[in-house]
Amino acid sequence: MREKKKILVVEDEPDILKTIKMSLEMEDFEVIEATDGMEALNQARQQHPDLIILDLMLPKMDGYKVCSMLKFDKKYMHIPIVVLTAKAQEKDEKLAKKSGADVYLTKPVTPDKVIQQINKLLK
Repeated sequence: MREKKKILVVEDEPDILKTIKMSLEMEDFEVIEATDGMEALNQARQQHPDLIILDLMLPKMDGYKVCSMLKFDKKYMHIPIVVLTAKAQEKDEKLAKKSGADVYLTKPVTPDKVIQQINKLLK
């Protein structure tokens, strides 16, 4: 039996968080949650997740900052980051990619599409 992959989901909307968490658990992923940027950073550093799903508009510290702080740190730069956001403008996507995001998805998105991206990144 393979070890469960650990995914950190960073989302401040409780309903969206619950939906993502449920669909990931159905795919047999272990889910860690964070609801603000500071908590996301702490969780990533303590838990060493295999992948992070990150919202951009977060309390305490935005997703761009969380993303770059992890991606520009040798200890965490290998962790793939999937940005999942309501920000659909090209400039937002460019900034997210510059911050180190591996994938940029805009809400609303189907859980299947999220899972598909995760599986691609965790190969």
